[in-house]
Amino acid sequence: MRDTSKHQGLRNQLASVLNAKGIVDDKVLNAVRKIPRHLFIDSSFESHAYQDKAFPIAADQTISMPYTVAFQSQTLEVKPGEKVLEIGTGSGYQTAVLLELKAELYSIERQRELFKKTSLFLPKLGYNPKKFIFGDGYKGLPEQAPFDKIIVTAGAPFVPKPLLSQLKIGGRLLIPVGDTTQIMTLFIRKSSKEFEKHELGDFAFVPMLQKKN
Repeated sequence: MRDTSKHQGLRNQLASVLNAKGIVDDKVLNAVRKIPRHLFIDSSFESHAYQDKAFPIAADQTISMPYTVAFQSQTLEVKPGEKVLEIGTGSGYQTAVLLELKAELYSIERQRELFKKTSLFLPKLGYNPKKFIFGDGYKGLPEQAPFDKIIVTAGAPFVPKPLLSQLKIGGRLLIPVGDTTQIMTLFIRKSSKEFEKHELGDFAFVPMLQKKN
């Protein structure tokens, strides 16, 4: 669990790279500067941890590119104390960013191996979501709804209706939609029946899987 001044320097460089790519939210950039991303990946990849690329983690999943994490975080526009649902805890890096943005966070993971590993690891770094859930992200978390923001960190072949229904009026759902590549799609809830939809470009994610293993 070493975090050195060299790591800090690499994080500062990464924040500058992301800023040049269009990440302008200071709170998001400060989270990138603060969170020790090298601790979230296999130590054999440590020398690459602060490059803007994705890496394999356990259970055939990946830790997303820092740009993708920063883009999703910036687009969500999380305000302190907002109730946020994260679908796909994964390595926990996106989770840590959302916690740095002071979200009241509920995070769901369906891969048991990852769920166990990340729910033990994040608190060691001082990151404590309101709740870690082992479950099916397609169903959302109805007992805690409505949410101010919902973020999906895996490619979904379609938009799960329960997630739309669990948004507050004025709330935002950000989800990559598609099979092989995904279109990052933002839904803003305007009324009980009406949603505003924005397509924000192509991204590549591991697939969002139903049920649990």
